Amino acid sequence: MIVVMKPGAPESEVDRLDAEFRSLGLSPEKIVGKHKTVIGLVGETVDMDALQLQDLSPWIEQVLRVEKPYKRVSREFRHGEPSEVIVSTPNGPVTFSQHAPVVVVAGPCSVENEEMIVETARRVKAAGAQFLRGGAFKPRTSPYAFQGHGESALALLAAAKEATGLGIITEVMDAADIEVISEVADVLQVGARNMHNFSLLKKMGAQDKPVLLKRGMSATIEEWLMAAEYIVAAGNSNVIFCERGIRTFDNQYARNTLDLSAIPVLRSLTHLPIMIDPSHGTGKSEYVPSMAAAALAAGADSLMIEVHPNPSKALSDGPQSLTPDRFDRLMTELSVIGKAVGRWDTRVPALI
Repeated sequence: MIVVMKPGAPESEVDRLDAEFRSLGLSPEKIVGKHKTVIGLVGETVDMDALQLQDLSPWIEQVLRVEKPYKRVSREFRHGEPSEVIVSTPNGPVTFSQHAPVVVVAGPCSVENEEMIVETARRVKAAGAQFLRGGAFKPRTSPYAFQGHGESALALLAAAKEATGLGIITEVMDAADIEVISEVADVLQVGARNMHNFSLLKKMGAQDKPVLLKRGMSATIEEWLMAAEYIVAAGNSNVIFCERGIRTFDNQYARNTLDLSAIPVLRSLTHLPIMIDPSHGTGKSEYVPSMAAAALAAGADSLMIEVHPNPSKALSDGPQSLTPDRFDRLMTELSVIGKAVGRWDTRVPALI
């Protein structure tokens, strides 16, 4: 259930209602919007009378039931208000939201050595990226493929962060690594293969760093939303959805099928921000620019793009990585669309 307060409702009345709802065995969550305050009620509300709850205060405008199984992440839970995930970085706070400029995340699939990761970080920052992506721990289909350098790669990410001030996004594969990764990363990623790892999702919800939740390779939209609900229900409301392509019947020409329809679908179902990863979504660098442009035009809040100084020699996912020079051109191309839809940060440099 959600309780919508009338505009101008005094804070003292909201606090009184909070105590009243707690006395009924509910867990109220206050959501302050631009014009109204909404109180989300979590608990056994099936047998409660909405009209009876509305009589608790003349400042209550209406009481609504949340019909979705994913309560906290549903758009209804915030009465249609999009949420903001604000991430602190050395260069200042960055906001992921429907009402903020698009956030660009770029970098290699995996961290290979200090020279490579620091130089890539410098190049993507110069082009306008706000975050560096790079895998320290890599889940791979083959046990013989490069698995990442593990904990030692975190020190290399820290060096890149110090050199550029970029925020860091990297994947957590095991709950036991959350603490050590959190010392470097500003956003913790749950990869596609772990979207259904409910034990890990609960642990991610119990820590306070924002979580990037990638869609499972064969996951439905509702399964994806329910995975996010695990994180939010455990206490962490700072979740970003990331569409990275799904497995369909045709992988001859592209690695995956990039589901750009997920943008308007998620927008209608959840208040949380949406990222698109066209690199994993297509698997081929030549397709990445057009899919990045399409995602931006379709309303994505963020883009994740793989960039490597020498893709032909990359230890993982070289075929889908852009060179720094191509990334420079892409950012210039994206700026045209971004400005047209009012989602481009004017502080991003215009590269010629």
